[in-house]
Amino acid sequence: MNRSVSFAAACLFAVSLAGCAATDPSGQNDPYEQTNRDIFALNQRADHNVARPVAVFYRDAVPAIARDGIHNVLQNLDSPVIFANDLLQGETTRAGQTLGRVVVNSTLGLGGLVDLASKIGIPPHDEDFGQTLAVWGANEGPYLVLPFAGPSNPRDLAGVGGDIAMSPLTWINFRTKIWYDIGREALEIVDLRARNIETLDQIERTSVDLYATQRSLYRQHRNAEIRNGAPDTENLPNL
Repeated sequence: MNRSVSFAAACLFAVSLAGCAATDPSGQNDPYEQTNRDIFALNQRADHNVARPVAVFYRDAVPAIARDGIHNVLQNLDSPVIFANDLLQGETTRAGQTLGRVVVNSTLGLGGLVDLASKIGIPPHDEDFGQTLAVWGANEGPYLVLPFAGPSNPRDLAGVGGDIAMSPLTWINFRTKIWYDIGREALEIVDLRARNIETLDQIERTSVDLYATQRSLYRQHRNAEIRNGAPDTENLPNL
């Protein structure tokens, strides 16, 4: 309950920022750039001192087959939320793929340890309620950098709340629930960071302005996810 109340407060704060945002002359949708840069610097210190070293240790200490199994299980646990968002977006074909993946991987894939669905031609994809809100026509609002969480915007932040509400595990209580939630969240962070060590290192080495690069990459990536990888036909250059 405390987590839900805190998250709701964060969402209301972000939405209030969206409502009072000043015009951003840079065209980067970043009216709070100085504050965002300060938080970005904090996040970079946390990444350099904690997240990256832990990810490197995890990658070096845990065999690849075990890391892949953990990633597959985490991906399988996300399937109900992905399925719900597929349906909310009217993507019935993708919803069928998600349902097929969770059935195959939860049974023949040993509870999700083995991504058998990909091997038989059912590829994975991600969906979240932030994307669903975008499909429904909600504007993203101003670019935000959240402490220890990274790039976001009011729409995506509100989307996290929707995903929490749609997850069946949110409503299932058991004695060790808090430790399960903490463990799963920690594993997802370490798994994601470990899979992107070299990529993020290269971006940091080659960027003149790492903050601006991350902002651009985040917005491009989210727009591509919203379009499900389809070309952007609304923002073509005027030739």
